[in-house]
Amino acid sequence: MRMPAKRRIRVDLTPLRIYPQFRLLFAGGLVTSMGSMITYVAIPYQVAEITGSYVAVGLIGLAELVPLVVFGLYGGSLADRLDKRRVVIAGEVAAFLLAGVLAINAVLPEPRLAVIYVVAMLFAAVDGLQRPSLDAILPRVVSHEDLSAAGALNSLRWNLSSIAGPAISGAVLAGSGPAAAYALDALSFVVSAAILWRLAPVRPTLVEAAQRGLRHIVSGMRYAWSRKDIVGTYAVDLAAMTFAFPFALFPFIAEDFAAPWALGLLYSAGFVGGMAFGITSGWTTRIRHHGRAVAFAGVAWGAAIGLTGIAPTIWWVLGFLVIAGYFDMLSGHFRQLMWNQSIPDDMRGRMAGIEMLSYSIGPLLGQIRSTSAAQLTSLRVSLASGGVICVVAVILACAAFPAMWRYDATRDARTERNRQGGAGGEIGAE
Repeated sequence: MRMPAKRRIRVDLTPLRIYPQFRLLFAGGLVTSMGSMITYVAIPYQVAEITGSYVAVGLIGLAELVPLVVFGLYGGSLADRLDKRRVVIAGEVAAFLLAGVLAINAVLPEPRLAVIYVVAMLFAAVDGLQRPSLDAILPRVVSHEDLSAAGALNSLRWNLSSIAGPAISGAVLAGSGPAAAYALDALSFVVSAAILWRLAPVRPTLVEAAQRGLRHIVSGMRYAWSRKDIVGTYAVDLAAMTFAFPFALFPFIAEDFAAPWALGLLYSAGFVGGMAFGITSGWTTRIRHHGRAVAFAGVAWGAAIGLTGIAPTIWWVLGFLVIAGYFDMLSGHFRQLMWNQSIPDDMRGRMAGIEMLSYSIGPLLGQIRSTSAAQLTSLRVSLASGGVICVVAVILACAAFPAMWRYDATRDARTERNRQGGAGGEIGAE
């Protein structure tokens, strides 16, 4: 009996239905990411309020970069050596304290700018330490066959948080100010920690736990470089974000079209596209060439961003951004699926740390490229040229890393070992 078309397309809720540990992971992640997005908006808002300087706001990203790189690599090592559940909960507690510091600073008669920058750096360090463990838990609580559906649900959760979080933050900032926004974020960490506390322990193997130090990190980096199929996906993502990341240009786009009312829509349009992917992601379970899907998504992303440079109205721009957001989530889904299904359990934490760096550094470089190109040429040339260069760079990445293009989840030996080994879903399903 053939499956109805709607069921083949719509999001697969099986992981939420049968894996209690995934339900906890999903609920805790939804709460904490929603709160984090509130602070993500509140910090630049407060810095702009204090300084009135675009440069001061831009320095937040630079302040976060170094701790994210350093602690992201170390966090990956921790994820492979310690109980991942404990690392995640410790991160929630640390984030609660940092949000509290921001709230206290915000109620001072003269909030200290230095405190905001230092806390932003510490937030990045905590994220770098925690995120690899959080990402590496998924293959331990969901079976190999359901990883695609679980990844799509996580994408849906992320986009929901990215739309609702800034909206909540904007309302709170307008009504009560930064202190209330930070306090709300602090509360979200308490709630998420309480949810994640109910997770079963996710302990490392004896081999993982025996390794430590710089050598442990370096061995993870060597493994990452040996996986040319996965390195190819990193190259595609880096090309897409470096050459066609438009976020820094959104205020100028709104001004160019005399549509200041559209600024918020420009920021949320991509996440709307991402949600559309999550809701209609049922078809992804039938795709076996994951690397080709990543490459196709990178080309589509670059084309959509490039077309914003010749868009006749702001509505066309918003439409292209929705399309770009859809393919951004598609790319992320198949990248995550490749390493969730094919990476051995003792490497997942370190690979998650490297993955986090790959998608964090690109947007920062993209902001520099897009604004510099706009300054030297024009807004529309920056957008259009970035899209074209992105498409060319993705094609070159496919040529440089043919293993990515050849990757077939049904024939890959590493994926088959993980499938036969039964590591996924080891904590149990209902």
